[in-house]
Order: sequence, then structure tokens, then C-alpha cells
Amino acid sequence: MGTVIVTEQQEHRAWYLIYTKPRQEEAARDNLGRQGFHAWLPRVRVVKRRGTRRVPVVEPMFPRYLFVELDSAYQDWSPISSTLGVTSLVRFGGVPAKVPGPLVAALQARADEDDICDLSARQQPRAGDTVRVAHGAFAGYEAVFQARSGRERVLVLLEVAGKQSRVTLPADDIDPV
Repeated sequence: MGTVIVTEQQEHRAWYLIYTKPRQEEAARDNLGRQGFHAWLPRVRVVKRRGTRRVPVVEPMFPRYLFVELDSAYQDWSPISSTLGVTSLVRFGGVPAKVPGPLVAALQARADEDDICDLSARQQPRAGDTVRVAHGAFAGYEAVFQARSGRERVLVLLEVAGKQSRVTLPADDIDPV
């Protein structure tokens, strides 16, 4: 097996958190990048309700936060706080908050070339599992998952007025219990 060579400069590199102004995550990332900082903004695809329609949108995974990789020994961090879009470097007790490298690496492994993370690996319910209806007319009810009925729909057993009924719902409307 090969030997990994770590330079002195790599030893001092770590990921930190940046707190941004509201809805300014992308501007902060871009402005930090123009100053030579390596900033990363993980994003996710979600479905939002706009009236009666469901609209797919891409938004930051962690609203108002982004990651920045900094070198504690060789890099001047002072420009960060005055960068457009940035509120501050996140600190605890005055010390910049380090983010574990393996956490960032795991998120980056799930991201595509546009930094959109795939979260679809969430545990899919199996027949007989209890689920909670999160949206719609049956919001708040618990049901028994039966099966997927197509790509975006699921079939559940829902107890209404003392009787179990089969109901087809959008897959996004249920959450595991």
C-alpha cells in the first residue's frame, strides 16, 4: 500500500462554518471565492407548495450557513467578516467552530457537480410500517404503509371513523414514525 504524504500546509487546513445574511448564501460563497477562499454551499432539491401546486426548488441544505476550508497557519481570515453576504464566522466561546472533515466529505460524496446533495437515501417505508401523514386533508393522522403506487404516490391504510380505508397519497406527504 502507498504512503500518503501530508504537507505542513495541509495539516493546518480545516472546515469552518460561515453564518450568512438571510438568503445571501450564494452571494457569500461567490464573494469568498473571489477572495481566494474555498467555500462550499451544499444544496438540496425539495418540493414546495405554491397554493395548490407542488413546485420543485433547489435551496441551501443549511439555510444561512455555508462551509469554508481555511488554513489556520498560513491564511489571513480577516477579510471574511467584511465579505458581502457574510454575517460572521461561527464561533463558540470566541473560538471559530470547526466542522469535522468526515462530515463535509460525506456530504460532498452525495453532491453532484452543482453541489446538490441527494438525500433520497432516506429510509423508505416497507409494507406494514407505521407512517404519519404530514400534509393534506389527513395531516397528523397515522397510517399503515401498504405499497408504492407509481413513482410519486403511495397506498396507505388509514383509520377514519373506526373503519380502515385504503388511501392513495403523494409520497412526499408521509413521514416515517
